[in-house]
Amino acid sequence: MITPTRVSYAVLAATIILAGFLHLGSPLLVLLFSYFALRQLYFFTRRKWLALALFILAVTGIAAAGVYFTRAAILALPDVADTSIPSASAWAQKRQIDLPFSDFESLRQVVIGTLGEEANYLRNVANVAKATTTNLVFSILGIVAATSLFFTGLDPYRSTHRLKNNLYSICCEQVSRRFRDFYRSFATVMGAQITISLINTALTAVFLMVVHMPHAGLLIGVTFLCGLVPIVGNLLSNTIIVFVGLTVSLKLAISALVFLIVIHKLEYLLNSKIIGDRIRNPVWLTLIALILGERLMGIPGLILAPVVLNYLRVEMLTVEVPARHEEVELLNR
Repeated sequence: MITPTRVSYAVLAATIILAGFLHLGSPLLVLLFSYFALRQLYFFTRRKWLALALFILAVTGIAAAGVYFTRAAILALPDVADTSIPSASAWAQKRQIDLPFSDFESLRQVVIGTLGEEANYLRNVANVAKATTTNLVFSILGIVAATSLFFTGLDPYRSTHRLKNNLYSICCEQVSRRFRDFYRSFATVMGAQITISLINTALTAVFLMVVHMPHAGLLIGVTFLCGLVPIVGNLLSNTIIVFVGLTVSLKLAISALVFLIVIHKLEYLLNSKIIGDRIRNPVWLTLIALILGERLMGIPGLILAPVVLNYLRVEMLTVEVPARHEEVELLNR
């Protein structure tokens, strides 16, 4: 194996390891998702600038929708609490359970008091704001990096170098090849994730229609879009559905929560089966990869684990190992 090839494998391995060690899994995922979206848009438009314009429009729309839903949830929270808490209190009284709150204001005081006992409340709020801002900045950097790679690559000025086959250009070429193969594994897993999202959306749509959930059409669309992001996307869509259920009644919200918890638990097996079949790995191996990825990197690890597993399989399939004499005799029998 020549030196530039070894360097390229080392760079890819270091990127994945440092992403986990430095808690940069989310920016890496944003970069991969952004590049995936740009490639898909380019496939349909065949113009890079048009693909970029559509991508920016989509990102802006998603960000605006996120801000809108967050603002609407904050504004509606007091009314939802005032509607749901009496039902919760009546349910608890029947079972002789004493709740520490009777309305939204008392619930807010309980939450603040609980946070105050564990740590300084303002410090917790500041830490959350800092973490959110950091993730937002890193996500923007990931989008910028994906856009740059989409247009230029790692060595856009290779034609101007004095030596055509210099070490830097050759290393960039090999590193690009490694990351291109890694991206293909990501695209393969994303294809399976689209199938999973369709199944999850269909099951959720049946439930929403049966219980006559308000804004069912909008919630179905949100479920599909969020389902394109493994694990965390379902958590987000589930939270929105439960919140909408709370605006109707506590019973409906609890029913939605129970249903969605069952779906969420089944998603581990669904991910293992569908993604395992797509990347041709057994279910047990994909499950182990998901568990290890979650333990090492959290939610980003759940998403990256099948990608890394598929990449390792594809790379190892390209390496031929000479069979020993005993193995040849065994195969010939």
